[in-house]
Amino acid sequence: MRWLFLVAATAASLFAQLPAPNAAGVSMGHIHLTVPDPDAQIKVWTDVLGAESTKAGPLNLLKLPGIFIIVTKANATEGTDGSTVNHIGFLVKDYAVLKSKLEAAHVAMVFDRPENRQIMANFPDQIHVEFFENTSLATPVAFHHIHLTTTDQDSLQAWYIKTFGAEKSQRRNYPSAKIPSAEVDFSKAKEAAAPTKGRTLDHIGFEVKDLEPFVKQLEAQGMKMDMPFRDVPAIGLKIAFIIDPVGTRIELTQGLAGR
Repeated sequence: MRWLFLVAATAASLFAQLPAPNAAGVSMGHIHLTVPDPDAQIKVWTDVLGAESTKAGPLNLLKLPGIFIIVTKANATEGTDGSTVNHIGFLVKDYAVLKSKLEAAHVAMVFDRPENRQIMANFPDQIHVEFFENTSLATPVAFHHIHLTTTDQDSLQAWYIKTFGAEKSQRRNYPSAKIPSAEVDFSKAKEAAAPTKGRTLDHIGFEVKDLEPFVKQLEAQGMKMDMPFRDVPAIGLKIAFIIDPVGTRIELTQGLAGR
């Protein structure tokens, strides 16, 4: 029976763990949803993707491999469509299983492309989530990307590379910036999209190994903080906020890793 315990412990470790940071001390951290009915949102993530639900003070945390989804209550109604974060994306081990679970949970599909093993789903509160099949995954699901829209792909890519020590890359026709456990992809828009702040996907988040000196370095480089560095014992996190050049709100955290 000991081997069963070891397998279960290993699976749990894979499920909850954020990756080791890059040379700049940064890894993917979380996506923060602010929605009228947190319980309904949480139910879909747990039923469809098997997310593990837990708490950090007043915050609802959903654990998935490579990412936390944080859900809080707010009266936001506008979703990802039309904002700088067009959607977020996951890899799944089995496309057919995912599709069946989406249908059982009555989650609408923006599109379904069986030939590509790809689905764009419209989660509650107008949050678009993309899925691709990868049969080699060690877990049923894993976080993959954040998809941003911008009128200037190259300059936004350069900003993420400089700010977070990301690796310059490309996925299909999209320039991208790779960060441990995720990549940020940049698609071309004819006009500027709306900022994320105040929408149902309010902000994205990166985990930083040593946040206070990291923030001081950003400030020394002339970056304006949307919220200055602070230690918040009630949620067990150190946090700060910045906004990228196109209006994407970004929370920097220290303390999610290892939960």
